[in-house]
Amino acid sequence: MIARKVSTKMIQEITKHMPELPEVEMTRRSIVRQLEGEMVSGVVARTFRLRLPLPAELTGNLPGMVILRVERRAKYILLRATSGTVIIHLGMSGSLAIVPATTPPGKHDHLDIVLGNGLALRYNDPRRLGLLLWIDDDPLNHPLLKGLGPEPLEEGFEGDYLFRKSRGRTITVKQFIMDGRVVAGIGNIYANEALFHACIHPARLAGVISLAGYRRLAGAIRDVLKQAINRGEIFLTEAQGGTAKLAYFPLKPDVYGRGGDPCARCGSLIQYVRLGGRSTYFCERCQR
Repeated sequence: MIARKVSTKMIQEITKHMPELPEVEMTRRSIVRQLEGEMVSGVVARTFRLRLPLPAELTGNLPGMVILRVERRAKYILLRATSGTVIIHLGMSGSLAIVPATTPPGKHDHLDIVLGNGLALRYNDPRRLGLLLWIDDDPLNHPLLKGLGPEPLEEGFEGDYLFRKSRGRTITVKQFIMDGRVVAGIGNIYANEALFHACIHPARLAGVISLAGYRRLAGAIRDVLKQAINRGEIFLTEAQGGTAKLAYFPLKPDVYGRGGDPCARCGSLIQYVRLGGRSTYFCERCQR
């Protein structure tokens, strides 16, 4: 592995500035068909400074390799190549698009991975809070990925697991499910939504919620993520594979961002507070 210093503080800052799991998954789906099996003919870097410096190995090693698989782990996209992996984190404003390699770059188009088929994977990031890393060996051992909990849409994530992990925890349930070491990829928006659908107040302590409550919550997490991905599929179809920022397709939340609006379930006003430094929305009547 190419050594890159990534501190605990840096990991915490990175995870604050990123789109949520469904948006990252839709970005992956929007590029996978054009990338897998294609050889990289070159890498064009227009800046070497994102959240972390762009590694020289990315431009030096990747050309000539074939992109074998395009995967997602939590909120990261992995381009697994012949002899290494590109880890991509989109930051707060980053996006990826497949474009003809001859397309003139825009102001914030910082990097192109040029393919042998005449297309290019273009990384755009106005705020430059994302990153691209090159890893020689197993990317899952990188500090950003090592120690992450199970994927919420894969086998192994269930209410019984959350119940076991929560015993003795004195943090709020919202903070608990947003901890990537507990479950990978649950961000603020979908934590709010899942807790609403599970009828659990976000400020309740994680360690006092029952097994039945966590079974409802695990199901709600899966449901809200799947619904968001389904909306993203519709948006992706409508985008027709263009350069739309697919990492930021429109959301239709039930509580998030709706402070002061009536609850769709009971009519009470949606409440807003700051919890653990994050915007938190809930219905006092529906969520206990």
